[in-house]
Amino acid sequence: MKYGIVAFPSKKLQDLANTYRKRYDPHYALVTPHMTLKDPFEVDESDVNKISEALSKIASEFGPLHIHASRISSFFPVTNAIYFRIEPTEQLVDIHTAINEAIPAGEEKHTFVPHITIAQKMTDSEHDDILGQLRMTGVDAEETIDRIHLMYQLEDGSWTAHETFRLIGNR
Repeated sequence: MKYGIVAFPSKKLQDLANTYRKRYDPHYALVTPHMTLKDPFEVDESDVNKISEALSKIASEFGPLHIHASRISSFFPVTNAIYFRIEPTEQLVDIHTAINEAIPAGEEKHTFVPHITIAQKMTDSEHDDILGQLRMTGVDAEETIDRIHLMYQLEDGSWTAHETFRLIGNR
């Protein structure tokens, strides 16, 4: 099965992201707006308990994540994805590193850039036009996220939570 590890922002920030995702993200109906902490990976169901144990340990070490969505940016020219950039704090980088060290399944495809995708899979001209419009609108939201989630992909391509872990540590 395919799994991934994410953190969901507040409903307010999800609603803001969804105002764009409805129009510009073909994955809108498949997954709620989120910040990916570990890219999707394939794992045998017999290993899921080990992953849950590792995430439980990490959640007991790390406190709630303080995030700041500071601007709208793009992964162009790698992909035509547009996103809310989340400022990469030491805490975010550390939890991402801890998760990837504890769960070696899958390999990182890209450098860790904390973000919430709001548009993707557009042509180059659509990307340029939409990015210009969205940058004028901008984003500036700060909040605290107190949970991380082990997600799995259903047969229809949508994602759902397998288990949720409350961040209760001091890091």
